[in-house]
Amino acid sequence: MDLKTQITKIHYDKSCSGVLYNLLGIGAFFYTLVVKLRNTLYDREILKSYSVDAQVISVGNLTTGGVGKTPVVAGIAKYLIEQGEKVCIISRGYGGRLSNKNVNVISDGINLFYKAQDAGDEPYWLAVNLDGCAVLTCKDRVKAANYAIKELGVTKIILDDGFQYRRLRRDINILLIDSEKQFGNRKLLPQGPLREGFEGMNRVDKILVVSKNINHSFAEEYAKSLEKELNKPVFICKAEPEYVYNIKTGEHLSKHSEIVAMSAIGQPEQFYSFLYDDYNVHQKLTFDDHHSYKLEDIGNVRDKNIVVTEKDAVKLAKFDLDNIFALKLKTQFDVEKVLEV
Repeated sequence: MDLKTQITKIHYDKSCSGVLYNLLGIGAFFYTLVVKLRNTLYDREILKSYSVDAQVISVGNLTTGGVGKTPVVAGIAKYLIEQGEKVCIISRGYGGRLSNKNVNVISDGINLFYKAQDAGDEPYWLAVNLDGCAVLTCKDRVKAANYAIKELGVTKIILDDGFQYRRLRRDINILLIDSEKQFGNRKLLPQGPLREGFEGMNRVDKILVVSKNINHSFAEEYAKSLEKELNKPVFICKAEPEYVYNIKTGEHLSKHSEIVAMSAIGQPEQFYSFLYDDYNVHQKLTFDDHHSYKLEDIGNVRDKNIVVTEKDAVKLAKFDLDNIFALKLKTQFDVEKVLEV
């Protein structure tokens, strides 16, 4: 077991102890000081937050990776576009080759200007799958927001993974929570998965519990208890497998086919679990989140049906292989209620 896997295991084990756990606790002590100082400076307006001339909706989480932000962001964008709004998604652009010091227009809502390896996998997936929605990447999201408003005529801005980005004021702060992983061991990085402490809940307007399961009863009960505990409006987002399709031809893969499941996402276990019931998972290949695929990564399974997430699929499309399939998820939540102010 490599170090990263060990640390991830610690993050989601509430009874964990040992030398590595204690060493990570030292790092968490100093990380906590920095995060609390930063939030205090914003709370007291010593560090400034800036407003822009458009409604800003932030979608984020307290924990690291794999909660399911991208399909939620897409669902909100589609709803707003249907309402006649000019929408822009702003991402930091993590994992892409473009410098995020600049405002990078991945898509202006009509034209796509960059490939996945340049834009980053999530911004590219959003740009490809959302007609009429601009997608920008930039570290300075205030600058990106002003660019979107001035140059693209945007009326609604969605911050992808924006909860900790406090420099840009937002009108709605939506926090996502994984129904099964929840807050892990409730420790801050690097000892746990939390990016900041639970005092961050004071900034939350709406909570969306993401249920990546066939049976959503556990998530529904958890959402009820969370709403009572936090006195915040809590909603359910149901993410379910729909079908598996060939990314080159669009052909659906027959149920019970033998497959190799492959992923480079934050929490791959739930992706794999979606495949177990309907397919014969011969092998699993797991890479680090945002891994940049090389052809040799799949050299030993070139004769197998390889099933990946749609996020991975955008990076694998460049190889023009016939045996790459993607799992299509359907994501359902009450967007209108989540966006109510």
